[in-house]
Formats: sequence, C-alpha cells, structure tokens
Amino acid sequence: MGLLLGMFVSMLATTVVSTSLPVILADLGGGQTAYTWVVTATLLTTAVSTPIWGKLADLFDRKLLLQLALVIFILASAAAGFAQNSEWLIGCRAIQGIGAGGLGALTQIAMADIISPRERGKYMGLFGGVMALATVGGPLIGGAITDLSNWRYNFYVAVPVAVVALVMIQKTLHLHPLPKRKVSIDYAGIVLLSASVSTLLIWISLVGSSFAWASATTAWMVGGTLVGIAGFVAVELRASEPLIPLTLFRNRTFTWAVIGSLSVGVAMFGTTVFLSQYMQLARGASATESGLMTLPMMLGLFLVSSIAGRQITKTGVWKPYVLGGSILLTIGMGLMGTIEYDTNFVLVSVYMFVLGSGVGLVMQNLVLVVQNAVPPRDLGVASSGVNFFRTVGGTIGVAVLGAVLGNKVTSHMAERAGDLQTAIGSLGSQGKEVAAALQSGSIPAVSSLPEPVRAVVESVYGASVADIFVVAAPMGLLTVLAVALLPNLALGTMTRHEKFSAEESAVALAATAEAAAGQNGPEHPGDGRDHR
Repeated sequence: MGLLLGMFVSMLATTVVSTSLPVILADLGGGQTAYTWVVTATLLTTAVSTPIWGKLADLFDRKLLLQLALVIFILASAAAGFAQNSEWLIGCRAIQGIGAGGLGALTQIAMADIISPRERGKYMGLFGGVMALATVGGPLIGGAITDLSNWRYNFYVAVPVAVVALVMIQKTLHLHPLPKRKVSIDYAGIVLLSASVSTLLIWISLVGSSFAWASATTAWMVGGTLVGIAGFVAVELRASEPLIPLTLFRNRTFTWAVIGSLSVGVAMFGTTVFLSQYMQLARGASATESGLMTLPMMLGLFLVSSIAGRQITKTGVWKPYVLGGSILLTIGMGLMGTIEYDTNFVLVSVYMFVLGSGVGLVMQNLVLVVQNAVPPRDLGVASSGVNFFRTVGGTIGVAVLGAVLGNKVTSHMAERAGDLQTAIGSLGSQGKEVAAALQSGSIPAVSSLPEPVRAVVESVYGASVADIFVVAAPMGLLTVLAVALLPNLALGTMTRHEKFSAEESAVALAATAEAAAGQNGPEHPGDGRDHR
C-alpha cells in the first residue's frame, strides 16, 4: 500500500497542474515554448535520473532511496508554488523530475523484491489503476483549485499525502538486504549519460525556433551528444559496476522492450500534455472541464489494465494482452489524428478510451516481462532502463510534438488570417486589444475571447492538435513490431530475494560437490574400474 501511495503522490503532483498549465503560463507571461519546457524539464531530469536511481537500487538500501526520492519530489513541488515567472517554474519542475525518476523506478524494483513475476501481474494492474486515478483525479482537483481559488495551491495539495506515504513506507515496507558485494559508483558513466542525453533533448526542444537546423549551434550540440554517447559506451565496457550494463542488450526481451517503450512514452506523455490544450484551446473548456473531458482515456487505462493484470496472474499468459495493447495504442493515435474543434465529443471519447486501453496494456507490462527475464543482480538497472527509454521517448515526443504544434498553429493561423481580421474588425474599439493579445506570443485565454475571434482560434488549435497525433501515430507501429518479437517466456514464481537465495544455494552446493570431487578424485577417478 505504501508503494502504491508513493506512486500516487508522484503522479498526483505531476498531473494536478496539467489542466491548469494554460492558466499558469498566461499568469506568468509564458508562451508556447515555456508551456512545452514546463513539461519537458520534468521529463528530461526524470529520464537522466532514472537509470541512476535504478543502479543505486542494486547497490544500496532501496527503502531509504525511495523515501529520499519522495522527499526531493515534494519539496520541489512545494517550491514551484512560489514561482514568479516561467523560468522559476521550469527550474522547480526540473528538480521535481529527479524525484519522479526515483519514484517511478524504485516502486517497481521494491515490488519485485517482495512479489513474484506471476503474482506481479495483478499488481501491475493496480499500478495502472493508481496511475489512472491520479491522472483523472489530478486534473480535476487542479482544475477546481484553479477555477475556485488560486493555481499556486496545485503544488501544495500532494504534500499531506506524501507525509502519509512516508510514514506507511517506513512502517510497512520490509525488504531483505541485498547480498554483500563491493560497491563501485560509475561516476564517469553518470556524467557522460547525463550530459549527452540532456544536450540531445535540449537541442530537440530548441532547434527550428531558437536556432536553425543547419547552424553552428546544431553542429556542436549534435556533435557533443555523439561524442558523449561514444564516451559513455567506452566507459560502460570497462566499468566494474556500469550504470547501464551493455550486456543487457544481449537479452532479446530487454532490447525489444526498450524499443517498444520509446513509442509508449510518446503516447503517454505527449497525448496527455496536448489533450489539455485541445480541450481548453479548441473546445473552450475551463481547467476543471478539461480534466473531466479526458476521463474516457483514463477510464480505458484503469479498467483494461486492471482486468488484464488479474488475467495475467491467473493464467500466466501475458503476450496476447501486450500485443493487443500495442495495436490499440496505434489505432487510438490514428483516430485522434482525425479530430477537429467541433468533432462530436462522444466520438472523441471513444477515441480516447481506445488510446488509454492500449497504453494501460503495454506500459507497465513491458517492465514486468523485463523483470521476469533478467538475473536478480541486474533487476534494478533493467527495470529503470525500460523506464529510462520510455521517458526519453516521451521527452523527445513532447519536444517534437510541441514544435510541430507551434508551427501548425502559425501556419493554420496564417491560412485563417482573413477570417481573423474580419472577426477582429467586427469588435470595433475592442479589436485592438484582442489583436495585441493574440500577437503577444502568449497562449490565449480562449474562453475569454469574443465569440467571432474565439471560433477562429478554436478551429486553428483543433486542426493543429490533430496534426500532432498524425505525426505520432506511426510510432505505434514500432511498438507492435517490438512486442511481436518479444520472447514469450513463462512468468516465474520466485521473488528477487528467493532468486538470490536459490543462486546462493546452487553456488554452495556446487562448491561442496567440487570439494568432494577434489578429495576423492586422485584415488577414485570414478571411471568404474577396480584400482586395487
């Protein structure tokens, strides 16, 4: 229960601001770039920190690390409530991501310590349910707080829940100590991975807007990324305790799960971020209403992941569920690419339900099959590796889709320039004020725009958001291929601790047998002949 509550806190503190971001950025004077970076900063630091937390979990006290991640996350969330500008908010969100990386990886690692893969199926369903609850409840709570009070309270709402989570983890989570081994921290690997991944994600976020694709900045950022990755690989091949053991990629399950996770990250992070913009900017919904309007997607995630998780535990069969989920994921993104600002909302709800069902079937179960396929010594780093690549995919997806959205809004607005000028002209003296607001570069408060202008802006954002789903949909095919190629291994029935105990017993038995053979070998070779 403590693990589920810890996961709920991290998700709640993240999702509670999702529907309020347009209002928050409008208040802080941020534009579309700032909107994208508020999300990207968290995803970036989550991505960079996840494999570090995973490796530390293979070396140190997982319970203490989990509590540390929770404290970091909540302190950063509370600090974000005092933001006076978008830069402050982005900085706090970056620190928040460090804690989120730990919570996302460590909760699953701790669960693997106490629950076998076969039994873990239903718990993965519960984790999916908790994520759905936080993803639905967070936007609703945040929207209500923003509409009824002040958006700053969004960042404080998870603090009491976090205190309860800390107490429960301290009292109820009892983990067996790991087998003793020499601890060696791969500092060079940490620095090289952090620097190269951060440079890559920052370049993706800024290229095309802050500098040109063919520019000196692009050259040194891309070149620096490639040099950093090459250096990281060289260091990992020689490190005694590598941050990400490259030998893991010899494991087909790990390799294909990593590839599949990339597009799941795009679907999970990208769609939830930009769906809020669609609801508020294309359909004129308030923050609270936009939270309610995303309910079908989260309902699909919760119901389908819970049902499938119980069936996986009951039957031990997992692959049809994950493969079916990858197909639903692809279909859902394709369907979302057909929406417009005035599409019947019942139809949009069906599309969101399909997409949520696909995410629920794939996301947590990819971690499950990897944990089932790797040695217990590498369980932490393998689990965090899947989360790492999923988050990298999501970060790249949000950055790229955010850039696409900005460009599409600009191009669609240019196409509707005549209609917009006519609408502004019909407002008389009020038209100058509205025109100045639209030209400021800030995200417009659509619900407060006069009706003629509002209709044009909503149609522009509706078409633009649909375009980003069209761009993202082909990534789903990559997940289908990766899942189809996953080895269909049977789910094990031992926890991580039990696997360690079995390995130690096997080693001890082998040593005893070898010693006995050594004592008897010279006199009794055991070839069946009489040596008297």
